[in-house]
Amino acid sequence: MKQFSHINKNNHPKMVNVGDKKITKRKAIAKATMFLGAEIIAHFENKELTTKKGPVFQTAIIAGIQAVKKTSELIPMCHPLLINGVDIDIEIIDNKHIEILCTVAIEGKTGVEMEALTGASIAALTVYDMCKSISQKMVIKEVKLVEKSGGKSDIKNG
Repeated sequence: MKQFSHINKNNHPKMVNVGDKKITKRKAIAKATMFLGAEIIAHFENKELTTKKGPVFQTAIIAGIQAVKKTSELIPMCHPLLINGVDIDIEIIDNKHIEILCTVAIEGKTGVEMEALTGASIAALTVYDMCKSISQKMVIKEVKLVEKSGGKSDIKNG
């Protein structure tokens, strides 16, 4: 049976030692899908909505980028990383839903899946926060890892 990498022989939590790993190019893409509803989507003009708090998508993108950079402060076993790049794209996919894609790139000894997932999640939460005065029927439906490359294995979840 495979053991968890973050549990030591005494069954206590530990941070994995990545010191002997090779530096490789790594990338992860995470996606958040959100139900906003027709009421909120109807307020968008030119793929953006400006509320009293400011431009929704632009603010969510900045929040997502900040979240990527702070992932190791939020998730205890994540290593602090020197991120090479973050790209967050938010699209209206129909008259009720949006999709947030967060792509994170690094040259390092450990992957950036958690950083991409955190960025997509915080971007979605920011959209929720900025639109809740219009409707509180929003739902963050799914946050998932879409793709990971570099390191031991590559993953594509579509």
